[in-house]
Amino acid sequence: MLSGHGDDGYTHPKEITADFSTNVWYGGAPAGLKDYLFDRWNRVCKYPEVIGESLRHKIAAHHGFEEGNILVANGSTESIYLIAQAFKFKRTTIVVPAFAEYEDACRLHDHEISFLPWDQFSVGAKLDTDVVFICNPNNPTGAVFEQVEKMLLRYPMVIFVIDEAFIEFTFAIPSVVRLITIYDNLIVMRSMTKAYAIPGLRLGYIAASVPLIARLQGLKLPWTVNVMALEAGHYIFDHMQDFNLPLQQLLNDKKDLVRGLSTTSLKVQYSHTHFFIAETRVHNAAALKAFLLREFDILIRNADNFRGLNDRAVRIATLNSEKNNLLLEALSSWD
Repeated sequence: MLSGHGDDGYTHPKEITADFSTNVWYGGAPAGLKDYLFDRWNRVCKYPEVIGESLRHKIAAHHGFEEGNILVANGSTESIYLIAQAFKFKRTTIVVPAFAEYEDACRLHDHEISFLPWDQFSVGAKLDTDVVFICNPNNPTGAVFEQVEKMLLRYPMVIFVIDEAFIEFTFAIPSVVRLITIYDNLIVMRSMTKAYAIPGLRLGYIAASVPLIARLQGLKLPWTVNVMALEAGHYIFDHMQDFNLPLQQLLNDKKDLVRGLSTTSLKVQYSHTHFFIAETRVHNAAALKAFLLREFDILIRNADNFRGLNDRAVRIATLNSEKNNLLLEALSSWD
């Protein structure tokens, strides 16, 4: 999907006052990262490592894995397309609503796709498939699924692809990345762009059993992760103990925002993360997005292109209290 994502403010002729459309941490990249990268600018004169070998080693050590358990990727999108390619022609179930790239990648590689609503999956719907894609916590809803290990045991012949791009934004569930050394049917995708606010650098990684990683690595193109992204990854893992996402404050701010939205024409769905789905009772999501951009230079995510959501759905990510209040004020004139 080359259009319809969030953070499309670059198409707007004026500067965005408040961007609620992206669920990247609004506080910016880690302190010191910019200077660190600028000091290494001369490294762009050489090719990057073919598959990010040094960062792969560091990530594996961080988790206590073998290097063969990790594959560094150009953001989660490369991970998704590699996995879809590795299991081409398979029967694949996508738990929806979900990031559209799962479907697009699977269609590109001729999967037989079925869609399973999140509510049915979460209560233990029977699976008859080869591969399952789950975003956990879910994008766009912020829902969480707590029974991953139970499903791994129940369906040992099914490959479960767990997208943990937003795992740092919830207290509700822990990461399941530790399970990749126990279960051969688990692939975990991790993003380094959301919590560390570097989406423009495109960086993430896949964790899985050694045979699964070898299968994916055999399909990976060389040099997909540029030198600045690799350097950013090194800096982040070297200073991991210094980075403390203020999650409790962020979630408290979300509660205040949701409370404020209760007096507007938006109906908010419960979420375990800092972002959430809301439905407008007036007109539709496209009209609301256009109104906020035109009148207030405020950007929200029109979520009507997420399979399983309707044309009234928007996704909103919590910002600081000042910008949250700008949204509430703007919505007071939406009718």
